[in-house]
Amino acid sequence: MTAAAALASKSARAVWVAWALAAVLAACAPQGAGSQSAGPGDGPGGPFHLVNQDGRDVDQRVLDGKWSLVFFGYTFCPDVCPTTLTTLGQAMKDLGPKASQAQVVFITVDPARDTPKAMKAYLSSPAFPRNAIGLTGTPAEIAQVAKAYVVYYRKDGDGPNYAMDHSTAIYLMNPSGRFDRVIADGLTPAQDAQQISQAIASS
Repeated sequence: MTAAAALASKSARAVWVAWALAAVLAACAPQGAGSQSAGPGDGPGGPFHLVNQDGRDVDQRVLDGKWSLVFFGYTFCPDVCPTTLTTLGQAMKDLGPKASQAQVVFITVDPARDTPKAMKAYLSSPAFPRNAIGLTGTPAEIAQVAKAYVVYYRKDGDGPNYAMDHSTAIYLMNPSGRFDRVIADGLTPAQDAQQISQAIASS
């Protein structure tokens, strides 16, 4: 990630922390390390219209019924995205039976290259979460969902091998599709699993 991406990611995270702080002060409830939790309906999220890796139109209802770990990235990402998805893959295993209550939703910030076919091939890695949902769309649709989730992204470079700067936090959305907390990047699989398990137990 470039310095510009890191700075933008920190700026976005400051907004999330502000939301979380307001919720914590209102509820007088301490939160676990590694996450920032907000009240029901607060924080990132909202309606969207995208296409999944099978080419089917989907909207925000794809989040309904499960705890959803929403992560933005792209298939050409050299480091952060495969590392995060591998970590989430192990975290889902660490959850044991609770894993059936959760799903990973990977939304591209590179719709020009990340077709449904490319997303499906990428998410087929055995190291990544089983049954992960990959979402893509038009540039305008991606811009809309990124704005709703307070996600920074920017094309870096020219030619076919350009990179994408993007923020890296994971959004945990509850089974009603509402924001629950941010799970910071860089945690271990066990720490990610702990945050998910804590959310499930408190619901």
